[in-house]
Amino acid sequence: MNATAAPIPFAGSMLGGYRHVCAFFSSRQQEYDTLLPFVRDGLELGERAYHVLPSQYREEHLEQLRGAGIDVAAAQRRRQLEVATPQETYLRGGRFDKDAMLVLIQEALETGPTLGFPLTRLIAHAEGVLQDWSNINGWIEYETRLNDVLPRYDDPVICTYDANLLNGSIAVDILRTHPVAVIGGLLYENPFFVPPQQFLRQVLQRSGAPPKPYRG
Repeated sequence: MNATAAPIPFAGSMLGGYRHVCAFFSSRQQEYDTLLPFVRDGLELGERAYHVLPSQYREEHLEQLRGAGIDVAAAQRRRQLEVATPQETYLRGGRFDKDAMLVLIQEALETGPTLGFPLTRLIAHAEGVLQDWSNINGWIEYETRLNDVLPRYDDPVICTYDANLLNGSIAVDILRTHPVAVIGGLLYENPFFVPPQQFLRQVLQRSGAPPKPYRG
């Protein structure tokens, strides 16, 4: 993160030096109320929007952008707006691959300047990975390792989660891997964040098996 980079208004506060954000939403209304101003502001500043969400939500998503006054067709034509699916990104190859995804996200961010955009505002829906328990530890490791990668970039990366699909332990793990969080539509510095190398040691010791009660 460039110390001279300008703070970015988001979710009632300002994104400063830490730009790896987990955003928990309990409804579509809350999600779009929070994200649309952030997306629109970036596009109006000549920045790039790169979004990842399941294909069944794509048309609704584009309609939400249009409703916010964004010229979707023009932005897509000049590649200022790109909407990708999980199958094209973190599930490419049919299964989540954390190492491949770390490469891919850097490529996505580095594409912005090559296209003439000073910044990419990346928003990714993560719930699809969490439907397969065997991927959970790999996903949490990926989110942890992102904290070693993203400080090289000024681009904000917003990992969005449907709070209705999370159990308590997964929600806490997600919080531990993000230095800032959006909860209830508002941005907070996250007191539960654990530095990546420290938390990575904990994650790598896990078995990847589904949770079991401590009483047999």
